[in-house]
Amino acid sequence: MIDRALTRMTLLMLLCGLTQTAAADGFFDDSKSEVLSRNFYLSNDYRSPSSTGKNYKQEWAQGFIGTFSSGFTPGTIGLGVDAHVFFGLKLDGGKGHSGTGLLPVDSDGRSENDYSSAGGALKLKASRTTLAFGEMTVETPVFDTSDKRLQPEYATGFLLSSREIDNVNLQAGHFTAFKNQDSSSGKDDFYGYGASTESGAISFVGADLFADSPLGGALYASDLTDTWQQFYGNLHFKRPGLLLDANLYHTRDTGRALAGTIDNTAFSLSGKYTLGPHAVMLGWQRINGNTPFDFVGGDSIYLANSIKYADFNGAGERSWQARYDLDLGAFGIPGLKFMTRYVFGSHIDGTHAPKGGAYNPFDANSGEYLPQQGDGGKHWERDIDLKYIVQSGAAKDLSVQVSHVSHRANEAQAGDDIDRIYVVVQYPMGF
Repeated sequence: MIDRALTRMTLLMLLCGLTQTAAADGFFDDSKSEVLSRNFYLSNDYRSPSSTGKNYKQEWAQGFIGTFSSGFTPGTIGLGVDAHVFFGLKLDGGKGHSGTGLLPVDSDGRSENDYSSAGGALKLKASRTTLAFGEMTVETPVFDTSDKRLQPEYATGFLLSSREIDNVNLQAGHFTAFKNQDSSSGKDDFYGYGASTESGAISFVGADLFADSPLGGALYASDLTDTWQQFYGNLHFKRPGLLLDANLYHTRDTGRALAGTIDNTAFSLSGKYTLGPHAVMLGWQRINGNTPFDFVGGDSIYLANSIKYADFNGAGERSWQARYDLDLGAFGIPGLKFMTRYVFGSHIDGTHAPKGGAYNPFDANSGEYLPQQGDGGKHWERDIDLKYIVQSGAAKDLSVQVSHVSHRANEAQAGDDIDRIYVVVQYPMGF
């Protein structure tokens, strides 16, 4: 497996080198290539028994993410290619500590020593409209692949993006496979908190409106095969030092309703005020409905209180957030930033989720329905984050991020009591 990964990386490096010698070709004129070195340490200290019975998980791994994005050939319809390759190597982590999401886990419960993947997409461009087909990252509020571990998530399908109208970005997509952050290949299944859609697909259409104006927003709609239809709206107001942001989702079951009956509305309101190196943000979030706000794709939740560990998206949940940011460049340490926040959620009641659905399944052993969450659930999360980016010299753009997360919950909320530590060192190497 290591040999295959090194071969893929070598091919990417050769492709990167071609950009230096073929600049006259329109295909290479606007090309970009990079290898990102990512060193990731993750420690999970469970203060209550985890669902796997482990009280401690810890892994340390090194990853390399290579990307190549070409320009377009001349002509009315330009042709281009985007490609990516990944190689991950375990540095530390035994059988008893596996399962952090950094590395794949084999049938024996041990994390793999290494893993790799590669993919790419063909893209066509006409005027200000681009159509991509293949494996790619996606960024929309109803389907968004995440980049929170060693390897980014990827989805396979097509994505249409059009900016023919000034200050409006129209997007439409249809994706039939999803590659998890700790997987070497994509599969035709999409998983959420309760959704389990196999041999399915997700489709969406929407628009980001007036993103460069003081008042802007977005409208999107998506369909997860035989599971749900989801609608999203955003309205935001930006002025120097001030950001007001409102997000709204409505989800309802469709087709065979594989996750059961769903009728859920989720919304959040937040306001951020910046004064010099200081910034303060307050957020409020509420979930209306008998089921949690569910989503597929690791970042497909654009609500204010979806943070490092918890999403505060339980049935009936109400949550608030207080956050503080500090740019220490104002105090003589350019590139160093500090953040801390606290979120508290309550009023969770999962006992009214439709019986037999994904959020309140029937347990054959007990002969009873077992809702994911009980009545009176509450929890809190506290995050502390320190990040430094080297500003100049040979190590310019090297970043070091240290994060500490604490989460505590009562039995009805059904979440883990956990302390988590992240240490992430990244260095981009452009070509």
